[in-house]
Amino acid sequence: MTDASTALFPTSFICPNISSQLGPDYILRPLQLSDYRAGVLEVLKDLTVVGDISEERFTEQFEFLRARQGEYFVIVIEKAATGNVVGVGTLLVERKFIHECGLVGHIEDIAVAKSEQGKRLGIKIIGALDFIGKRVGCYKNILDCSPHNEQFYVKCGYSNAGFEMTKRFDK
Repeated sequence: MTDASTALFPTSFICPNISSQLGPDYILRPLQLSDYRAGVLEVLKDLTVVGDISEERFTEQFEFLRARQGEYFVIVIEKAATGNVVGVGTLLVERKFIHECGLVGHIEDIAVAKSEQGKRLGIKIIGALDFIGKRVGCYKNILDCSPHNEQFYVKCGYSNAGFEMTKRFDK
């Protein structure tokens, strides 16, 4: 259950329609401080390299994001029976000068625990992030994905709009 005092953002941004579609087995909610212990980083490890993050470092990052209300929306899907996080996704809201100082949502870090894949949780995460993007006034949400994930995002209503270019920097 969501503890408003430790949630990343208000629960009013959570899509009630998608929450009800999940049924009683799953809970859609904002990221909470307690999600460090509920396995959110383990779910992200199914997506990419996470590294060794202490609970203290997780808390510092969480508080940084929470201090920027309206910019960072990290949602999780919790398995009700265990209290463990089984899905996660992020919407980062960028403020632009173009489109009359419009807002663009950047969808990032979509991950579902391997044990829960195939249950349409990823589609629910994308839908929930789209709901937030519309709610905060974004004129579009965008995301980057690898070619083998393109069809998944097409199912979510996205279309290929170009190429991603990357330049990585050493630490």
